[in-house]
Amino acid sequence: MTKVCLMTCPSPEVAQTLARQLLERRLVACVNLVPQVTSLYWWEGQIQQDSEVLLVAKTVAERVEELKSILPALHPYEVPELLVLSVEDGLPAYLGWVLASANGFSPGKTG
Repeated sequence: MTKVCLMTCPSPEVAQTLARQLLERRLVACVNLVPQVTSLYWWEGQIQQDSEVLLVAKTVAERVEELKSILPALHPYEVPELLVLSVEDGLPAYLGWVLASANGFSPGKTG
């Protein structure tokens, strides 16, 4: 089953590095970087506001546990964000590409 994973990073450079590390480990098939996201959140008893980069990664259910275990070591945040959402449906060719790519195959180019 295809999963969409949401993560944030403090800068474009950190986001690109993290995305490449996840791709090289075949934990994800694709990562979209969405720059200049403004995040407001509670931290240490106060509301904080930061500019971040949102990472939208596509993977398969079989890779999620490994992603959860390795992300804290790769990420600069004390508590990195990782939300995993299930994909109910999609273009079959794209879902097949995600499955193949996250499992180490290279079936072609997609976006």
